[in-house]
Amino acid sequence: MSRFEIRCLAKSGVVQKMLSLSSESSLGDVFVANRAQLLHVARRIVRTADLADDVVQDAYLRIADGACDRKVDKPMGYCCQVVRNLALDHCRRQSLEATYRTFDVDVETLDVPGPPSPDCVMRDRQAVGLIEQTLSALSPRTRVAFQLYRLEGLTQRDIAVQMGCALGLVNRLIAEADEAIGAMRHLIKD
Repeated sequence: MSRFEIRCLAKSGVVQKMLSLSSESSLGDVFVANRAQLLHVARRIVRTADLADDVVQDAYLRIADGACDRKVDKPMGYCCQVVRNLALDHCRRQSLEATYRTFDVDVETLDVPGPPSPDCVMRDRQAVGLIEQTLSALSPRTRVAFQLYRLEGLTQRDIAVQMGCALGLVNRLIAEADEAIGAMRHLIKD
């Protein structure tokens, strides 16, 4: 074979293909010789050329850095599997990260509530004081029924058993307390 023929073969990639088939070539040589095919494998999975190029570069670094002492029977298959696995890992990682991202919220413009102003604290304390006055003006039975229902979360049936009265009476006592406090609703600001 003449030098001219060797140069023509080298330019067409035939020499690289021959290198990839030789049993003495390393995985890195096989990877470089078949980079276009490996890039195609990655692109079919990650769907963009830039990401595919990143995946192939990462795969090459792993293969080149991980000096493999064992003999690989099918080096091209091994390289394809490494590229495929890294591309799939990239897709999984992106889909997981996408669940944590919020693109439609501008964090800079979020209105984060600060501590309440002294005026709000004073108004809330006055409202609580007025509600306490209203409850103290009610009968002790009505107060107890209201506190058990609204503050302690007991059911009306449990309150009736605890107070030893009819369920209808408990319902009426709670309604009476709600009605008395309802007059104070204008003081409570949402």
